[in-house]
Amino acid sequence: MTVLTERPAPAPDDDTPAAVGQLRLVVAGSVDDGKSTLVGRLLHDTKSILADQYDALEHVSRSRGADGFDLALLTDGLRAEREQGITIDVAYRYFATPRRSFVLADTPGHVQYTRNTVTGASTADAAVVLVDVRNGVSVQTRRHAAVMALLRVPHVVFAVNKMDAVDWDEARFAEVEADVRRVAERVGLEHTEVLPVSALTGEGVAAPAPGRADRPTLLSLLEQLPARRSLVAEDLRFAVQLVIRPRTEAHPDYRGLAGRVGSGTVSVGDEVVAQPSGLRSTVVAVDGPRGPQQSATAGQSVTLRLADELDVARGEVLSRPDSPAPAVRSLDGVVCWLGDAPTRPRQRVLIKAGTRVTRGMLGDLEQHWDVDEQRWQDGDAPLELNDIGRLSVQLAEPVAVDPYVEHRHTGAFLVIDPDTGVTLGAGMAGGRLGQHS
Repeated sequence: MTVLTERPAPAPDDDTPAAVGQLRLVVAGSVDDGKSTLVGRLLHDTKSILADQYDALEHVSRSRGADGFDLALLTDGLRAEREQGITIDVAYRYFATPRRSFVLADTPGHVQYTRNTVTGASTADAAVVLVDVRNGVSVQTRRHAAVMALLRVPHVVFAVNKMDAVDWDEARFAEVEADVRRVAERVGLEHTEVLPVSALTGEGVAAPAPGRADRPTLLSLLEQLPARRSLVAEDLRFAVQLVIRPRTEAHPDYRGLAGRVGSGTVSVGDEVVAQPSGLRSTVVAVDGPRGPQQSATAGQSVTLRLADELDVARGEVLSRPDSPAPAVRSLDGVVCWLGDAPTRPRQRVLIKAGTRVTRGMLGDLEQHWDVDEQRWQDGDAPLELNDIGRLSVQLAEPVAVDPYVEHRHTGAFLVIDPDTGVTLGAGMAGGRLGQHS
């Protein structure tokens, strides 16, 4: 790959720390806080820009009247984004250092696109939330902090950006840092860092910040963050996507349950239980893309064959009998409302949990998260676009759902409009938000 750099990327040597695995990273912040510029800076400083890509974007930068290369264009790839100078969709980028590889999601800052921030953060191992040092903590900062806490993002770094605009004033940074830490505490974020940066100049990002040579840069901190606990170490969760019955002469009795191992490990000889049906059997074969294999681990798509012909269909979740996925007839949790229309009492919806889709009805709103006050409030007002609330959903049939705090993949659910198929909300079963939730 040809990259545009002033010097070659550093090669690993005897002093280079061992690789610590891939990190899925989401970048969020309010409008014009410099998210896309920061992402462009990370791509530029890690030598991840193709030379022809740089030339093309340099031409676009000059056509927009910029004096130099506009780093934000590396992620604002849509024509509408370039014309408006904002990010309106989630832009995924990939970059790497000698120590770690990154999958990065640059999310929108406008309040009407908060739903896209939820999408970008739903699979993140870490988050970078930008705060403009001149404006301090904004409503969107509070909202993004709440989203990261609700989605249980393990590590959140608040990057106080545009420090060059205040001449790296330590007193101003300390003031913003104190406000940020109060917000993080109110929403229940456990592992947070606050760093001063300038995405425009690169100081504090990959190069040391003025007067802070002994402190980590944003990039070095991201390299050092511990990876999320391996899904292989968690309880087995295998959501059935398809029942395979080829009925051919070569395989007249073949019946396999195809799906993806969400967590844990499944091996030939393991006893499993299907939820919500509660039927039990033993795994007699694990068929992978290249044929039979002895076992499969989290992240692998395989077909399982069982010793018994159980009435197990799409939507069932296979787990071990000693740690089964709970089967529930109602969901109680926290919902981020993503629909343009507000919630309605006893609103009929579809609920998608894992691979199962079933009919449901929204219950009364129990509490509403006040973004300004950073606390739960009682009230019967409906949830509007981008609101967060606690509510219950009555289901037409049992569904296997774990508490979100225990199993991220099988603890999340979607609320869908049955008439249009539009996603109305993203929910976390038993979700927690705030110090006393």
